[in-house]
Order: sequence, then structure tokens, then C-alpha cells
Amino acid sequence: MASLIFSPLRFTCTSSNFRFPFSGPRIRVCVSPSRRVWTWSSKSMSESAGPESLPCQDQDGVKTENSDVLVQYVVLRRDLIDTWPLGSVVTQGCHASVCAIWSHKDDPHTVDYCSAQNIDSMHKVTLEVKGEPQILNLSEKLTTAGITHKLWIEQPENIPTCLATKPYPKSVVSSFFKKLKLCK
Repeated sequence: MASLIFSPLRFTCTSSNFRFPFSGPRIRVCVSPSRRVWTWSSKSMSESAGPESLPCQDQDGVKTENSDVLVQYVVLRRDLIDTWPLGSVVTQGCHASVCAIWSHKDDPHTVDYCSAQNIDSMHKVTLEVKGEPQILNLSEKLTTAGITHKLWIEQPENIPTCLATKPYPKSVVSSFFKKLKLCK
């Protein structure tokens, strides 16, 4: 007989004779309602699901997994979003993202971020700044702090359009982006 525990944040099924298509008798699903993210783990509650997993909460709101997801930050300029065709601005972000990853393809975080097991679940955060002075200031702060990134400068116009970090553990870089708005 299977025992079920269900809450808005956790579902656990344990059974000795009931099997899901995963190895092991236990499955764990974590849902982040605000981000609509599902994390599956077939390991026992006492085992970590790995460094790429998202933290989950038990029924009392206590984190049950300590994790640090790899994330790439992409920052676009709002003034360009409002004046350029949307596709052109998206393309600038794509250029910066690919360049930051390819330029650091041998970095351990980039290798893990692009690994076969993570390639379909990459984490990117796309933010915005007001204009050119703000993106240049952010780039300078990141450079001073040793945070590797690519400031994309559109040629031949020589316009700094966006920047993207290489993949980093979220805890390492999130503080540099806390004051920025999500790009909408």
C-alpha cells in the first residue's frame, strides 16, 4: 500500500510494491507556484537531489534541500525595447548569451550548465535597465567584482545593447541584480 503526503509545496509517495517509471520506491515533486517550476527527484528525502535542484519546503515552510542553481543573467536596455523592433532587442540578448557561454565553454559552471542532463532545464533571468549609462555602470560593477560577463556592443553603430553573465551559482551573482526589474 502506498502512503501519500500532499501539500501545495510537496507531494511524496512511498511504497514497497507500487512503482513509478523512475528507479526507487520514492518520488518527490516540488512546485514553485509563482514560477510554475516542477522539480522531480526519485531519491529518498534524506538524499540530496543534486546541486542543480531547486529548494523545496516541507509542510512547515522549512527548506528541505540546500541547493544553488546555476543561472545566467541577461540584461537588456529598456530604452531600446521601447524604440527598436522587439525581435532586434531579443537578438541582441541572444548574441550576448551565446557569446558569454561560448567564451567560457571550458569553465566548470558552463560545462555543467550545458551538460546533457541540464541542457533542457537551463535557468536564465532576463532583466532590464533604463538605458546606456545604467548598462555601462552595471558592466563596470561586475568587472570590478570579478563577475565574468559579455557586454554586447552592436557594430558598426558601437552601441552597448545588453549584457549576459556566464553561468554562475545563483548565490554568487544574484546580489548584483537585486535592484533590477524583470524584463516584461
